[in-house]
Amino acid sequence: MLAIGLVGAVGPLLTGDPHAVSGAVLRPPSGAHWLGTTETGQDMLAQLTLATRGSVLVGLVVGAIATLVSILVGVVGGYVGGKTDETFSLVTNVVLVVPSLPLAIVIANYLDGGGLLVTILVIAMTTWAAPTRVLRAQARSVRERDYVTAAKASGERSWRIVCVEILPNLLPVVAAQFVFAVIFAVLTEAGLAFLGLAGFGSLTWGTLLYYAQNAQALILGAWWWFIPPGLLMAVFGCGLSLINFAIDEIIDPNLRSATRQRKASR
Repeated sequence: MLAIGLVGAVGPLLTGDPHAVSGAVLRPPSGAHWLGTTETGQDMLAQLTLATRGSVLVGLVVGAIATLVSILVGVVGGYVGGKTDETFSLVTNVVLVVPSLPLAIVIANYLDGGGLLVTILVIAMTTWAAPTRVLRAQARSVRERDYVTAAKASGERSWRIVCVEILPNLLPVVAAQFVFAVIFAVLTEAGLAFLGLAGFGSLTWGTLLYYAQNAQALILGAWWWFIPPGLLMAVFGCGLSLINFAIDEIIDPNLRSATRQRKASR
């Protein structure tokens, strides 16, 4: 994950212009072009580094937006309760009922692409509901703890109780939901781009696959055009999934004890 992040952050500064056209059309990897070229002679390594930055940016921004909204709706609603919680829960359930990817496809098709920002907002609109349900349930459980009751009795304001007493105890859950949102965002953006519904102003792994599919790279045998972005996408999702599993072990004491027993048996 660190290597992919470095490729996205530093790679575009070292690989030159990804949109520069040359006469070397559909060349396989060589010393001049380490990952070959496209049908218009563009360097695939330069395009891949810029696409890595775009996909990672989409994942992080969508993850941050979805996590922030889920905290505001789930944690605040779960703590306050009453009509506020019922209203938030109703809106969340409505969003959960509609399948996320088809809804994102419909919205993106209606907006006709619109650039990377619109793609981020579309994915964020369909991502926040699932983590909201989890955080709401956790907040409703934590608000009954003795230290929260003591904070209420001492006259602390509600916002301080949420920020100081409840939210720090939910950080492992928040981190796990953030990682899940990043994975979902990257895969959803790739799906929208592959269908031609994402904004094509910026390169991402999905847009590289879209261009490769349109140029019939598979039929032409230009494996260097579609395997690197697909492989990076798979490694990125796998790495985040492993991080999520590690966070689950931190959250769940039963998983921690099972891991210790496996290590002891070895």
